[in-house]
Amino acid sequence: MRILVVEDEQKLSSIISHELSVQGFDVEVADDGAKGLELATSYSYDVIILDISLPKLNGTEVLAGIRKKDKYIPVIMLTARDAVGDKVKHIEGGADDYLTKPFAFSELFARVKALLRRSQNQKNETIRIADLEVDRLSHQVRRAGKRIELSGKEYALLEYLALNINQPLSRTMIVSHVWDQSFEGLTNIVDVYVRQLRGKIDGGHERRLIKTVRGVGYTLNEKIE
Repeated sequence: MRILVVEDEQKLSSIISHELSVQGFDVEVADDGAKGLELATSYSYDVIILDISLPKLNGTEVLAGIRKKDKYIPVIMLTARDAVGDKVKHIEGGADDYLTKPFAFSELFARVKALLRRSQNQKNETIRIADLEVDRLSHQVRRAGKRIELSGKEYALLEYLALNINQPLSRTMIVSHVWDQSFEGLTNIVDVYVRQLRGKIDGGHERRLIKTVRGVGYTLNEKIE
């Protein structure tokens, strides 16, 4: 497993690199955003650990550059800032997880493992719900045979709903699964993504698959009401 660490604090990057290497990972380090983006878009990694405050290009810019090439590679953002606005901004920008400094390495390692687990659990199978097809290997989605383009987070949300067909899922459950952590007070981000996903999945179709469960959350329901 290959991990890219983009961190300009040499002491911290050395600790992260050493500890991950001890755990058996192949680790590469970049000490500025420009180098980090070059490596991230030129080579294949299983996880990217990305600091926000970087020289040359900041982490927000690097994340945007990564997502232009790869919608699905797991990215953990590191920052000294703990503002809710920062979390929302980067989660909506495509980050999979967000860790505030200072942190224990055990927590970072646990989050790396969680992201790897989710990535490795992709199976060569297609989930079919009515005329909707979700290919878990290629991440391609089709409705009535027509290809639907989704962002990484939109796909992760749809897949989670599809894997729990007809089961009501709370906003907290969705945040915890799709973003791999609990963002207290930020569950409204689910409503934003569900609205976007509905527009793409149900837009133009008489039969609506994504449904609101009043007082609970959302479900992907194949039953005709």
